[in-house]
Amino acid sequence: MHLTSTFGRANMDLNAVREVSLTINATHLFIYFIPEAPEEAGKLGVTEYGPAYFAFRSAPMGAVPWQVTLAAFYSFSPRSVQAMAGVWDTATPQQWQAARFAAADRALRRVDVDLTADQIAEARSLIDPVVASADYAGKTMAAANVSVPLPSDPLVALWQQITVVREWRGDAHVTVLAANDIGPCDSNVLQTATGHFPEAIARATRLWSDEEVAAATSRLVARGWLNADGTATDAGIAAREQIEAETDAHCAALWTPIGDANVRRLTSLLMPIHDAFTAAGTYPFRVETGDTRSADPEAAR
Repeated sequence: MHLTSTFGRANMDLNAVREVSLTINATHLFIYFIPEAPEEAGKLGVTEYGPAYFAFRSAPMGAVPWQVTLAAFYSFSPRSVQAMAGVWDTATPQQWQAARFAAADRALRRVDVDLTADQIAEARSLIDPVVASADYAGKTMAAANVSVPLPSDPLVALWQQITVVREWRGDAHVTVLAANDIGPCDSNVLQTATGHFPEAIARATRLWSDEEVAAATSRLVARGWLNADGTATDAGIAAREQIEAETDAHCAALWTPIGDANVRRLTSLLMPIHDAFTAAGTYPFRVETGDTRSADPEAAR
């Protein structure tokens, strides 16, 4: 059974839900591409990207073993996440979280985000009720992030609220993937084949082996979602969109506290964050927003 029938009851415009979700992701995403993040990790004694990434992102869960991070992150291979073993010996999760905020703060100042104090306050007035009223059952990463005390800087605090909502949708997406029998490696292969994530970055960070990718490709070919050469079929593109639609339906109730009009207002308020980092040359690929929803497999490859 697909989840649309279960979670699609909220009276929300799903186009607005999709647009705000893409914008939330786009305004959170800079943390993984800024030079300030590895600089702050280096201060804690970790100079490799992989262990630092997992420490930064899983710090809200506390000093969990790498297997817990693997379970929460879903799309990474065990060999990629295992690289974080020992990060809590170099610094505590609280120190990693503080370093993440420091990196975000420095980067936000560097790119000079075009948001006034009043606009930041308005964005908080819209996103805070969403965070406060959300149901965190089954939302591991979102629940962990909502437990993190907000930093004093207003813009960094807004970014942390964005992070909570971004992880909430990610948790929902994992639920949808599992319900549709799409495993971790399979989800990566489908994501890259349909142009939603660059294959080179997926292979370099998720570290699925050639054999594992080949096996996932075979499974997706058997479902009619990929051609034998790994390119997406029309059915595969439609299936990928259906997964997103089911995730949107799951997320609709998240946004009901503020309604469609305020969801669209929040979307417009947050876009200057993404715009500033894009203008600064932060990303090696096009980031999907509400204005760039159509997949472009050739551009992604």
